Amino acid sequence: MIRKIFSNFVFSVSAAVILLFVVVGAIMPEKFGAVAGKLFEFTTINFGWFYLLAVFIIVLFLIGLAVSKYGAIRLGGEGERPQFSFFTWMEMLFSAGFGAGLVFWGIAEPMSHFFNTPFSNLEGESRSAARVAMGYSFFHWGVSQWSVFAIVGLVIGFLQFRKQKNGLVSTALEPITGSKPAVKNAIDTLAVVATVMGIATSVGLGVLQMNGGLNAVFNTGNSIGIQMVIIFVMFVAYMISSSTGLEKGIAMLSNVNLGIAIVLLLFVLAAGPTVFIMESFTLAIGDYFANFIQYSLRLQPYQEGTWTRDWTIFYWAWAIAWSPFVGAFVARVSRGRTIREYIFGVMVIPPVIACLWIAAFGGTALWNDLNKNTGIAAAVDADLTSALFKTFEFLPLTTILSILSIILIFTFLVTSADSATYILASMTSSGSLNPPRFAKIVWGSLMAAISAVLLYAGGLEALQTASLIAALPFTVILVLLMFAILKLLKKEPLPIRPADLRRFRRLEKAANQDHEKK
Repeated sequence: MIRKIFSNFVFSVSAAVILLFVVVGAIMPEKFGAVAGKLFEFTTINFGWFYLLAVFIIVLFLIGLAVSKYGAIRLGGEGERPQFSFFTWMEMLFSAGFGAGLVFWGIAEPMSHFFNTPFSNLEGESRSAARVAMGYSFFHWGVSQWSVFAIVGLVIGFLQFRKQKNGLVSTALEPITGSKPAVKNAIDTLAVVATVMGIATSVGLGVLQMNGGLNAVFNTGNSIGIQMVIIFVMFVAYMISSSTGLEKGIAMLSNVNLGIAIVLLLFVLAAGPTVFIMESFTLAIGDYFANFIQYSLRLQPYQEGTWTRDWTIFYWAWAIAWSPFVGAFVARVSRGRTIREYIFGVMVIPPVIACLWIAAFGGTALWNDLNKNTGIAAAVDADLTSALFKTFEFLPLTTILSILSIILIFTFLVTSADSATYILASMTSSGSLNPPRFAKIVWGSLMAAISAVLLYAGGLEALQTASLIAALPFTVILVLLMFAILKLLKKEPLPIRPADLRRFRRLEKAANQDHEKK
């Protein structure tokens, strides 16, 4: 079995590439970090426009597809129904998507924009800055980010459950790139490497925040040693969880972390400035729609500035790097749903939950700074990992909230890593829905190792760089996927709509009656 796994080209090459990064980063962390910094600058300066344009086009494409005649096609057989209930489906989408990242950035992002505003003519820490901060945060966690996951998952789910083919990215691109083994292997290897880098970014961010939480509650200090211990404990947890399978381990953890998230959200809504939160949520939704096109295509060619590169372009690259994993996972749990239901479900419900979270937690922090001058924004500017726990200082039951948040971050990370080991093992075992356990162990170990190396080599900046670099070539693949799914759908017979079926039966009945009269 092990020999068979290593004989898989995609597994061997992609694992070797990640292992090389781990070894080089461990031996030469300073040089590794310096090279990563130069690559970050090169990528954002020269290809930022490509990230923005590609994601904007994907959003328009998916909306158009959902309302078209192809929206009624099912990701599965015609009589097939969804494998998971709607609520469980939402839990799994949110947990395996950006749950841990949202906990990290839910306060850190709006407070960062409030302190260092997106626009040079906007005064920091003002009420106008607070409004822009909330609207921009909604934009970054809204439809655009989830459209990237949706396009990958749509093509994979269509092929896997409608056409009974494997769920590999290379198979999805066959209508465009052909089926030559060398091309397919290159595409799948690229998808695996991008996925590992995207996961490493989220794991690293979560570990940094957990370290910040432990320091806030138990005064442990922030150190690389504690972060390595957290990664090891998390590694053990997600390897145990991954051995129980998708329906048990991941589904159970999804229920746990969503339950904790709901408890925290409801508490902050009740104990925080409730009216301010709901008004901020409503206003930010309006600002989101009003500024969607401007923010989607915003660059700074006529003035010096790196804000868009540091925020929007990083977010899109991070999402793109994650997309092979999240897309494959979203496809796996969306079997039996129509394309229309799938697109609107993936692109609307998780973003709404994310925006409500940002409004509650970010809104609470903004209200405290605006009305009580609590200095949360300044603390966040000094240390992003302190955002959540600094805000809890101004709410009741501070210690309990902090401990629950640490548990929430941990379970989110375990769920994401658990799902990732399954997807990576599947991607490197010819798209198997039941990949071998050894492959899961290998990818689980490499994910933990590359996360540790990136933290050791450069912390947050190294994590951001990993996503950006890995995402660049995969962005080209996302654009090609749009053409691939169109070619596939044009060959697919459209399902009979209920209204058409009823009309056919009425005509048939009338014809039979006329025949009897004659």
